[in-house]
Parts: sequence; C-alpha cells; structure tokens
Amino acid sequence: MNKLKKLALFIIIAISANAFSQTKTDALKDAKTTSKATLEMDFETVLKHTLPSVLDMMGGKDAALQVIKSTFEGMKSQGFVFEKADIIGVSDIVQEQGQSRCVIEGYNQMQMSGQRISSKSYLLGIYNETDKHWWFVEAKQLKNEALVDKILPNFETSLEIPEDDMKVEKL
Repeated sequence: MNKLKKLALFIIIAISANAFSQTKTDALKDAKTTSKATLEMDFETVLKHTLPSVLDMMGGKDAALQVIKSTFEGMKSQGFVFEKADIIGVSDIVQEQGQSRCVIEGYNQMQMSGQRISSKSYLLGIYNETDKHWWFVEAKQLKNEALVDKILPNFETSLEIPEDDMKVEKL
C-alpha cells in the first residue's frame, strides 16, 4: 500500500510539473505570436492578446483597432520601419490575486528619421482561463497608479518588473 501511495504522489507531481511547464511554454508561444503579429501588422491577433480592460479603456475592440491602425499608418508615412520584435524570455509563473502571471522580456528594433531605436521592454502576462491564452500589457504602464487602478484594480505583485532600456543611434 505504501508503494501505491508513493506512485500516486509521483504521478500527481509529474502531471502538475508538466502542466506548469506547458503554461510557461504557452506564455512564450503566445508572446512570440503577438510579437510576430506586430511586425506583420496583424492587429486582430495583437488585440486578441491585449488585456480586455485596456481595450475597454480605448473604447472597445473596434475603436482600439482603428487607433492602432491609424497610429501605425501615420508612423509608416513618416518613415517608421519595425525591423525586429523578438521575445527573449519568460519569468517564472506566479499565482496572485486569482491569476497566473509572468513577465515577458522583449527586444524591439525600429528605424525612423535616420535613427535606429533599440529597446528592451517588458510585458506583464496574465493567463486567460476562459479562452486558454495569455493576455499582455506593457509592464511600464504598471508604474502609472491612475492607469493601473483602471485596468487592474487593487493590483499587487511579487514579480520583479525591470525598467525598460532604450538606445538610439544615428544611421
């Protein structure tokens, strides 16, 4: 009987560890999908992975789509070119306030007005249990208390959210 209990415990631990790693793998996959969609200007996919309260603040999905499209079109007409959007890594996933959360590290490289802009930036990932995919919000926005109160009321986290790092070089 003791051997049977040990075997059952081992199976439960193995299944739990596998589910956890799949979730972290899914966070990485969804972040890469969103990053690629940004480069390809597939804004429907970008909005699918945007925290719904951010979309609500922008007037809903349709209004957000129009804002993003017009912003990118305006930047493109001024010579803006998105060269790279890579996902570097995903932090450990934590369970907080009834949510699975992680921090995603990304690297972006753009050109505009004879300059190359490279930035390391971070996203907060929140798992959407209903639709089984990750939502993201720019982590730097979490430092704006008024904004956080609107998109994530009573937000608290133990996750370390690093500062963004941006470099500009003349071409």
